[in-house]
Amino acid sequence: MKRAAVVKMALVVCLVAVAAPWGGTGFALALGIAFALMLGNPWLQLTSRLSRITLQLSVVGLGFGLEIGAVMQTGKQSLLYTVFGIAGTLITGYLLGKVFGTDSNTSMLISAGTAICGGSAIAAMAPVLKARDDETAVALGTVFTLNAVALLLFPLVGHLLGLRQDTFGTWAGLAIHDTSSVVGAASAYGAEALKIGTTVKLTRAMWITPVVLGFALQRGARERISIPLFIIGFLLAATIRTALPAYGALWDHVAALAKHSLRISLFFVGLGLSREVFRRVGLRPMLQGVTLWLAVSGVTLAALMAIGIA
Repeated sequence: MKRAAVVKMALVVCLVAVAAPWGGTGFALALGIAFALMLGNPWLQLTSRLSRITLQLSVVGLGFGLEIGAVMQTGKQSLLYTVFGIAGTLITGYLLGKVFGTDSNTSMLISAGTAICGGSAIAAMAPVLKARDDETAVALGTVFTLNAVALLLFPLVGHLLGLRQDTFGTWAGLAIHDTSSVVGAASAYGAEALKIGTTVKLTRAMWITPVVLGFALQRGARERISIPLFIIGFLLAATIRTALPAYGALWDHVAALAKHSLRISLFFVGLGLSREVFRRVGLRPMLQGVTLWLAVSGVTLAALMAIGIA
């Protein structure tokens, strides 16, 4: 049997293992990364599309596990942190880009991805900045790598510091780049952390529109900008649960299925972290991304602990 066929069969076996009842989000991501680095991903384009689709459906499904009032309250409580956090991250990222000598477009894309919503923010910002494909790829690779680290590292730090569920969820929602890693890390920490982390993250992600619009106006760009549809779907799902409480058991099952499908999404995400990604990123963008991310994570956690949320 040819090697390509063996690799494809092994990938299917790993997918079945991830979809099984046992295991968690960290296992799914780690397995995907290990497979990509050791054997290579024979279906890279397919799994990239599937990772986006399954993640967005999972996020919408998680909305069925929340009351819309709780979603709005959590979003309101985190609004001040979100606004100051995004502004501070963009400014700090700009300055770090100068320090590390990262080219301006790559630096801004890394800063936007860290400040708002990872790959989604980078994809929305790239046309406005008229970024080249290689600049976008480097920024995506940097943020993508740090996402994988965050998903595995944040729960360990949270348990080490004895953070409460609400504190960890808020911290993850504010400090981790992509929605997939926020949901993955929060679900590994606990049910309450998952609810809060998802809501805080989506509140933050909604700032893609005003931030990118601001840059577009400043640069005279005419790109079309919109709110990601899965955020609207999440809010609609929470509204449906609130409006139809008699079907609470059904909504709970949908939310549980969404949480389960998240593992499959993270497995697909891990499959995208190939050797080519590491080669493409380079030292300076990675140093900028790591330094910015550590600063954002540390300052955010310190602020939460200072006001007594921890």
